[in-house]
Amino acid sequence: MKTSDYEHLFEKALNGLHAERRYRVFTPIDRDAARFPRAIWHSPEGAREIVVWCSNDYLGMGRHPNVIDAMTKAAQECGTGAGGTRNIAGNSKHIVDLEAELADLHQKEAALVFTSGYISNETGISTIAKLLPDCLILSDALNHNSMIEGVRQSGAQKMIFRHNDLSHLEELLKGAGSRPKLVVFESIYSMDGDVAPIAAICDLAERYGAMTYLDEVHAVGMYGARGAGVAERDGVMSRVDVIEGTLGKAFGVVGGYIAGKHAVCDAVRSFAPGFIFTTALPPAIAAAATASIKHLKTSQIERVGHRAQVARAKSEMFKAGLPVMPGNTHIIPLMVGDAAACKAASDMLLNEYGIYIQPINYPTVPRGAERLRVTPSPLHDDKLITELVDALVEVWNKLGLTFARAQQAAE
Repeated sequence: MKTSDYEHLFEKALNGLHAERRYRVFTPIDRDAARFPRAIWHSPEGAREIVVWCSNDYLGMGRHPNVIDAMTKAAQECGTGAGGTRNIAGNSKHIVDLEAELADLHQKEAALVFTSGYISNETGISTIAKLLPDCLILSDALNHNSMIEGVRQSGAQKMIFRHNDLSHLEELLKGAGSRPKLVVFESIYSMDGDVAPIAAICDLAERYGAMTYLDEVHAVGMYGARGAGVAERDGVMSRVDVIEGTLGKAFGVVGGYIAGKHAVCDAVRSFAPGFIFTTALPPAIAAAATASIKHLKTSQIERVGHRAQVARAKSEMFKAGLPVMPGNTHIIPLMVGDAAACKAASDMLLNEYGIYIQPINYPTVPRGAERLRVTPSPLHDDKLITELVDALVEVWNKLGLTFARAQQAAE
């Protein structure tokens, strides 16, 4: 086969994405730390101010003075990079301090930091399962791709239980007998905005002798008295064996981690290729993350403000008849149900209204379940919310999209 033939195969694959209207376009944006959620969009016609409505920097901590000061101070003292893996280049005190802060946050014996939440899931799940002889993994049907990859790479037998279906999970646990079992699930499912019954899952895991692995990436910083997540809010954090989280969403920095028993974290540290052979987080990143966690352990201002603005945005959208998917979290999905229409709505919002909301399509969600995913922050004030809802209504009308009232009438 000629080299040009290989190129043709790549082009054919890309053409398929274009034909399905799910080719992902990256929008060139510079966040404005002084004026978040405002940003500068480098459009084809030149720089233009926009408002970002789909960021996972849920609390705006990426621009918090304490976080920025910690990052810049550490960069000035230690330089910009880590210099290599923690084994070869040395174990930065900033990372050691960060892991201690995370262990304290989740009231666990230890924590282990990775370069991203994706890697912490992929590496954490696969390594834990490999170290459990004849392990059976029971995975929620809507788990994130990073968890799916961790399960796949473990090589362990897996069984998928229907989303949040306790009866199905119990049926699978009961049938597994006495072999080692690992239940992997999320606290908040980021595309639908629904919440797992953590306490009930822990009940089943304890009854049938299974370990629990909980992904709290969309909940850490956001829920609980100190921002440790839904498990803390629900009073069940001590019952979960391994808690996984991210530093790149509510904490406003970058990185991922697991927290649990010292033996579990040490085993992952010692056996996981995704940890052993990866360059460590730079000291400046670790210092910034530590500052953010420390702040959110004691400050309620961000969480209270966030809940208020989310509630207001949902209320205004409901009043306007927009198709808000049901849920009681900070994530507000607006169902569109068509890839081309979803992309058209996103483009129109950006071009005509200066509102940035990326379309969510397959494989992130099933085909036919395309949506816009809105994530208000405490810094989206009432005026911005009104402007957003007005723009959404106009876009829905211009594109002939279905309003909630029409959906209810059809049902």
